[in-house]
Amino acid sequence: MSLGDEHDPGGSGGYGGTGHTRTRLPDPDPYGGARRPGRSSSRSLVTVVGVVVLLIAAIAFANRGDEDAPAAAEDPEQPRPAATAPTGTRPVNSGYAHDEQGAQSAAANYAVALGSAEMFDAGKRDAILRAIITPSRVADFAATLDKAYTPAFNKNVGLNEDGTTPKGYTFVSRTNPIGTKVTESSADTATVEVWCSGLLGLAGEKSTTPVTNSWFTITMQLEWTADDWKIVTHSQREGPSPVPGDDRASSADEMAKAVQEYGGFTYAR
Repeated sequence: MSLGDEHDPGGSGGYGGTGHTRTRLPDPDPYGGARRPGRSSSRSLVTVVGVVVLLIAAIAFANRGDEDAPAAAEDPEQPRPAATAPTGTRPVNSGYAHDEQGAQSAAANYAVALGSAEMFDAGKRDAILRAIITPSRVADFAATLDKAYTPAFNKNVGLNEDGTTPKGYTFVSRTNPIGTKVTESSADTATVEVWCSGLLGLAGEKSTTPVTNSWFTITMQLEWTADDWKIVTHSQREGPSPVPGDDRASSADEMAKAVQEYGGFTYAR
């Protein structure tokens, strides 16, 4: 199944289904007054491409458990954490734990990498796919993504046609897992949904594609192979999306500085 075949956007209406209408006064353009073009076509394609998610650094660091960290004292008066809390089973040294929690950890981190800026570099993209996709599907994933990351697509998200970032700008592409759940599982397979928030855009004074936020849910079918969880198929749908807040949009400089100073997570759960 190709990446294009897997994409299944689902519409979400209104502001969280509340039925209320929010009225906003126009704010000054935080990106230097440049008029922002319609993003529907680029966002749609990015949604498809962004389904493939795990940064190569995530693979390197995901297996690095903090084995020496002391266990927190348990308070009997406090509710126990859910199975998907960060206190869940740590990945074993060879990869992720061979259970449902391990599958959720793998899916969360694969979402991070497949939505990373490194996916726009062909060499890094191939390394990511070899690390997280089941071996029999790597060639299919690679061929599909090579067709998606075209010069036209790169230009549409603000990059140069070869996928490099224009001088004086900072390219942002990050996927942030909010939560995970297992919908099906067996001894060696698992279907995991990952609810995510994503950032995409070009931070810079005259950027016409400023950094914006989106919400989506990725569904991954995983299989246990070579002592680790690997992706077999995946799909993506929009939402659930919260009601937008009234936060002031940051300036281009603030956004670029934040991206440079705050490193992305290499182990999401």
